Amino acid sequence: MPSMKTVKRRANAVGAMQQVVKAMDMVATVKLRKVKAQHEALLPFTRAMAQVIRGLQACEGAEDNLFLRARPIHHTAYVVITGDRSLCGTYNSNLSNEALAHMEMGRNEQLITVGAKGYEFFRQRGKNLLHHHTKSSDLATYEDAEAIARLLVDLYSAGEVEEVYLAHTTYQSALSYLPQVTRVLPIGGAQRADAQDECMRYEPGIHEFLTQVVPMYLSAVLYGAMVESETCEQAARMVSMSAAANNAEEILDDLTLAYNRMRQAAITQEITEIISGANTGRSAR
Repeated sequence: MPSMKTVKRRANAVGAMQQVVKAMDMVATVKLRKVKAQHEALLPFTRAMAQVIRGLQACEGAEDNLFLRARPIHHTAYVVITGDRSLCGTYNSNLSNEALAHMEMGRNEQLITVGAKGYEFFRQRGKNLLHHHTKSSDLATYEDAEAIARLLVDLYSAGEVEEVYLAHTTYQSALSYLPQVTRVLPIGGAQRADAQDECMRYEPGIHEFLTQVVPMYLSAVLYGAMVESETCEQAARMVSMSAAANNAEEILDDLTLAYNRMRQAAITQEITEIISGANTGRSAR
């Protein structure tokens, strides 16, 4: 049975850890508020870019463009967006496992990772890591997304990959965020069938316009995914730190109760010994 000193030491250690996780919870809450506002402000831009692409898909001859035309698949590129830090529950592992399951469908994959956790996950499993992108700050920038988009366009245009998938986490609420893998190149499939916009006339031509707009579209998609993933990461960290603080409170309550019982038992023992000594003295007289 542990001594009172041991129980007291454990209670002090748990109390110190509780203060740390509470501070991390508050930091994550502030960061979540900031990045969520950035994500919501970005939505009109990404939706507008998607609308432009839908309009282009409806144009005659657009299906013959390099970025819309399906090709025999020999090599597939994956962009996997995870976090750089731990203490966010299963956020990183869920996304990495979802991407890994998609890769094991028989594709010859090449990976571009954004975030240290995804890089370590796939490096340990011997995957072909084509490029690891280190974010320039806690919050993703449009320049970060542009750099990856240029790399993807170069690989796709050169025929080194025939399709590109994006793996990231979608934000539902502060308590709900789902990993998903979606194809971003070639553009088409169900989107083309849903295109309802009347085709405009483009000069000098639809193919020249697509060559210019697709890199911008990819940058918008990647930037939106990076910001949305950061939102999910901060939400996951906030929930995890809040749960850790609550667990620490429960442990503190148990340790305090155990300490008080031990202290009360020690006091009772001392009183008993005093009374026994006094009774013994009276008997001796």
